[in-house]
Amino acid sequence: MRAGFTATKKIGGAVVRNRAKRRLREAARALLPLLGQPGHDYVFIARATTVERDWAGLLDDVKAALIRLARPKTTPPSTATGTDTASREKTVR
Repeated sequence: MRAGFTATKKIGGAVVRNRAKRRLREAARALLPLLGQPGHDYVFIARATTVERDWAGLLDDVKAALIRLARPKTTPPSTATGTDTASREKTVR
């Protein structure tokens, strides 16, 4: 199982982005062995509140996200292939 971490310039300068990624990395290090699915890759995207969030709250957020990702989908995937071209009327010019 692999994890990647990203933070855009929108959340702040390099120091803020690196701090956010470090916090996410530690949260992932603590929770992925317990809640991650083997063979899956995870991408953690830092948000503006990642740096300000208290540690327990950040762990709760990451834990909730991993639990939600581990749940099987309740609805089957759509079989639609895009726009329905058969129902469109062809216009003659």
